[in-house]
Amino acid sequence: MKRHLLTVSLITLIAAPFAAAAHQLVVFASVDCAAVTVEAKFSNGRVTQQGEVRVLDGENNLLTTLELESDGTVLVPLDSVDHSGGLLIEVDTGSHDNYWIVTPEDIARKCGS
Repeated sequence: MKRHLLTVSLITLIAAPFAAAAHQLVVFASVDCAAVTVEAKFSNGRVTQQGEVRVLDGENNLLTTLELESDGTVLVPLDSVDHSGGLLIEVDTGSHDNYWIVTPEDIARKCGS
């Protein structure tokens, strides 16, 4: 019995990091000249159907908070936020979180300036 318990314990210890990694939140943000499109999904490809998106400026000041759509995306219009110092996009599902940084150069490149 002790040997069986030890085997189960070892399997649990080995498998736990892989199970946690399988549920990592992946955040991606793409920029066009009018908006930032934020996409969130889990590393297994499953779409994040709910979550809070916080948009912060380059000095970590909160600019706005938005809710993810059921397809795991949200649109942040550039004219609604001060993006001159870049943006930090944070996504929080309640149990997982991650972020994406949009630099001023990313925005300038897409706007042709």
